[in-house]
Order: sequence, then C-alpha cells, then structure tokens
Amino acid sequence: MDAFLTGGTGFVGFHVARLLAEGGAHVRCLVRDSHRAGPLRALGVEAVEGDVRDQVSVRRAMADAEVVFHCAADYRFGALEPDDLYRTNVDGTNNVLGAAFDLHVTRVVYTSSVATLAPGRDGSPVDETARANLDDVVGDYKRSKFLAERKAEEWAARGLPVVIVSPTTPVGEGDGKPTPTGQIIVDFLNDRMPAYVDTGLNLVDVRDVAAGHLLAAERGRPGDNYILGNSNLSLKEILDLVGRTVGRHAPRIKLPHWVPLLLARIEAPVARWRKRQPRIPLEGVRMSRRQMFFNTSKAIKELGLPQSRVEPAIDRAVGWFIDNRLATVVRTGW
Repeated sequence: MDAFLTGGTGFVGFHVARLLAEGGAHVRCLVRDSHRAGPLRALGVEAVEGDVRDQVSVRRAMADAEVVFHCAADYRFGALEPDDLYRTNVDGTNNVLGAAFDLHVTRVVYTSSVATLAPGRDGSPVDETARANLDDVVGDYKRSKFLAERKAEEWAARGLPVVIVSPTTPVGEGDGKPTPTGQIIVDFLNDRMPAYVDTGLNLVDVRDVAAGHLLAAERGRPGDNYILGNSNLSLKEILDLVGRTVGRHAPRIKLPHWVPLLLARIEAPVARWRKRQPRIPLEGVRMSRRQMFFNTSKAIKELGLPQSRVEPAIDRAVGWFIDNRLATVVRTGW
C-alpha cells in the first residue's frame, strides 16, 4: 500500500506512520521542516518537505498515493496569532482533501477532534451525535477544528471516500510539544501543579489511536465520524495515576473554577505583551468547566478499536518525558 500522511512529526501522526511502516506500507510524509524528520526516516518513511497550506506541495507529495491520512493540525490554546490556526486547520484540510479528490485516492482518514462535539451538561458521556454549534465552541483552536470538520463533510458529500476520526485525549510516548494534556503531566512531574480543578477527560493510549486510524481506513464508513477514546477519568484520577508512576501524591487541594479563570485573565495581556504562549490559557480554563467524557462504543463495535489499559500508556509518557529531559523526577514504576 502507498500511503500519504500529514502531521508525521506530531504526536498522533508519528504513531500512525510507525504503524503503517511496521505493516509494510510505503509511507510518504509531508513535513514542514525536514530537520525534524529524522525519527520518521528511521522508520523507513519517505519525508517530503512541504506545507498543507501550499496546494502545490500537497499535490506533488500526494501523487500515486492510494490512502491518505490527514493528521496535521495546529494544536494550541491561547495562540498569539489565531489566524495561523485557521490557515493550517481549515485551509490546510481543504487543500489536502481537495487534492485527494482530484487524484482519486481510494480512502482518506481525516483526524478531527472531540473538540467539535458538545460535552454533556450533566457530565454524562456523549457520542458522535452530540454535534456542537459554532457559537457554543470555545476558543480559536476548537473553532478551527469545527470548521475543518465541516470541510471534510462537504468533500464527503461530493463523493470523496473520507472517514472522520475524533481522538479524545491521547497519552503515551513521543508527545514532544507537548500537547495540553502532556503539559499537565509535565507540570505535575516538575512540581508546578499544587492544586487541581474539578474536570474530567477521556484518556486513550496513543497506540490505540494510531490503530484506530488504520482500522478506519479499512472498515470505516465514508462520511461517518468515529470517536477514538477509552477511559473517562476525572483530573484528580489522572493525577493519581501519574503520581503512582513516580511514587508521589497527587495534589489534594481542589480549586474553584473562578481561581484559574481569574489567573488566566490576568496573565493573558501579559503573555501578549511578552509575545509568548500563556501558561494558563483562557480557553483551556473555560473548557475545564465541563467534563469531557465520551462514549466510544461505535468505534469499538464498527472498527474494532482496541481498548488497552491507560495506566501503561501513562507510564510510557512519564518515562519519555523524563528520558527527554522535559521532567526531572526519578520514577519508581508500577
């Protein structure tokens, strides 16, 4: 199989590339910076320099591909230049799917996000039918992913065989940026999280997310969306699991939501003035007011999505952060 992949230097994209290469596929990855493609080349992946925002480079790199995996995204809260999010996430998605349509690829898997879904008001898990309205979506990242998903649906309506997958909160090794959830783990490991708020996330092993992409290419129904997730956990439960990995207690102080909200509002203008990302992104704090719990039964039933225990994935994430000097603690293991 000849596969074309975007986002191969990112967290989820790298694991999709690894799984494809291990399965014997010829994988060509579009990368913005070829200097970051060393780990991909070590897998035997062909790295081609280009940008999803550039139609010419996308079409050139996609030539001869049978299957396309569009994993690239600008995943940031509190971006100083929000237009960058829309150019990459919305325009870039339109470029990739338009090229796939013109080149008659046999299947496309588009990596969306559960950010496009409306969380349950009572904290109950929601499924793929819980579609949000744009006016209810908080922040530019979520808005850009919402609009990008609408682009995918438009191309599906035109006949593109695109399957949409929506990862929840992947965890595991290789989260180099790190993602907002990875940053929570890093902050805890580095003693920068003295307290927590009452919120919840759906955690999933990033390796299962990668497997879900390949399963979507094989078994997914074009035009359909599949949530790729696993365990619904409170933030306190997640921190307890991380703490067990390193032999440390999780924070015991639960803050009311108005405290981080106030801190985020104070920090926002300072971060803009200093031209840096805020440590407490306002949109992230706003999102934490709801439990982001999800029902993944559709992907389990229709795709065969694996449901690996999240504890080993957390352990791998902690070990990777330590080995790559993002965290300084010495872990004790399970």
